[in-house]
Amino acid sequence: MIDQSRLVGDRPMSKTPQTRTKPRKPAKVAAASPRVLALRSQNWAIQALPGLNADNQAKLLEQGIATTFQLYRHTTTPEQRATLANQLQIHPQYIAKWAALADLSRLPSVGCDYCGLLLHAGIASSVQLAQMPFHQVHQQVVKLHVTLLNQTDFCPSLSQVKLWVQEALLLHRSGQ
Repeated sequence: MIDQSRLVGDRPMSKTPQTRTKPRKPAKVAAASPRVLALRSQNWAIQALPGLNADNQAKLLEQGIATTFQLYRHTTTPEQRATLANQLQIHPQYIAKWAALADLSRLPSVGCDYCGLLLHAGIASSVQLAQMPFHQVHQQVVKLHVTLLNQTDFCPSLSQVKLWVQEALLLHRSGQ
């Protein structure tokens, strides 16, 4: 009977260790095909988007815009933003701000919690975020925190900012 604990594959291991004179070459591994992971855009109620008062929320709802993704879809071009500004009878600058917030809120780890922070730190879109080194984004966010709050206690960590940039990259690689 063969001692099962001494099996290697389907053959028994010898009781004496074997010595090798030459180091074993690593096995060749077929190169993995590049795979693009998809990231699904997040969608939030329009009321969760920062910077919108109740009157502006009601105006957007009258236009059939009830979510951040709908706002993003209705404001992808300058013409769409100008049309929406005319329909809502507000300055186009507000629409541009809301469009940027809606775009950034599509990232799961950013959402409506951090989209305003990113915008005020100078990042106006998920495309811009995807193109920036995460340490530079973190520096901008820390600078904003220190300028406004004189502290870094509640500032997002470097690893959290890195996740934002990675999600922005995945979002745009998946074509959303």
